[in-house]
Amino acid sequence: MKIGVSAFAWTSEFSESHYKLLPKLRGNGLSALEIPMFEPRKVSGSSLRRAIEDNGLECTVCAILPAGINPISTDASVRDRSFTHLVECVQKAAELNAKLLGGPLFAPIGYLPGRRRNRDEWNWAVEAFQKLGDALDANGMTLSLEPVNRSETFFLRTAIEAKAFCDAIHHPRIGVTIDTFHANIEEKSISDAILSLGSRLKHIHMSENDRGVLGSGHINFSAIIKALQKIEYDGYLMIEGFGYSEDEPNAPGALWGDPKVSPEDIAFAGTAYLAKICSFEFLGFSE
Repeated sequence: MKIGVSAFAWTSEFSESHYKLLPKLRGNGLSALEIPMFEPRKVSGSSLRRAIEDNGLECTVCAILPAGINPISTDASVRDRSFTHLVECVQKAAELNAKLLGGPLFAPIGYLPGRRRNRDEWNWAVEAFQKLGDALDANGMTLSLEPVNRSETFFLRTAIEAKAFCDAIHHPRIGVTIDTFHANIEEKSISDAILSLGSRLKHIHMSENDRGVLGSGHINFSAIIKALQKIEYDGYLMIEGFGYSEDEPNAPGALWGDPKVSPEDIAFAGTAYLAKICSFEFLGFSE
């Protein structure tokens, strides 16, 4: 398991002005950077890939659906446009040399019609991701769908729901991301959710219950590491938290971050914390 950090710690739009951060990541024990992506065409391709690789880092992508994109819309033209968008997301991730694309790509964040999902929506989403399989195969890409909490979606909230969705799609490159912030709200036990997914778990966002520094809240990351070891998970431990910086007014941390917690605190203190508990659990100890 390699430790990475989401650029959401700093910004929602990682650009050339942020390239100066990259040497610090590798120097503080990080192996990967996760790039947020709303509009694929706005994400730099070759230059960002080169900057990441020149600093000895790997890359994953977390995509969020922008306005006007909804794979479960009742409007067939919107669904068609949404499928085209998903293909563009896969292609842009491949351009960055990412092997994993994740996120809640089944429905827009905040799309809450005030009812449970229906059979048509389920079938439309299954059909879209089955069709996406060709693009995933052509680009050597794993797609990891992320259930999110009830304040952000009505479609997939739990590991069990996400696993059933993946089973319906039935494509070996499509699995599930567990984000411990969302799972802390929706799961009875995060560890049990991980165990229930087994090989369907493709990615994990290590997030404190308030998106702050790992280990500063009440999520039991030691138990999570043990569960990951049991299923022989060999993916990234991707830190996703929100730091505060006056220089980043559009970052998630500008709204939700603790002003006393910097993006570097999220990334580097989180890395040290994960490295410590991984060492403890590997050796058979507990904190």
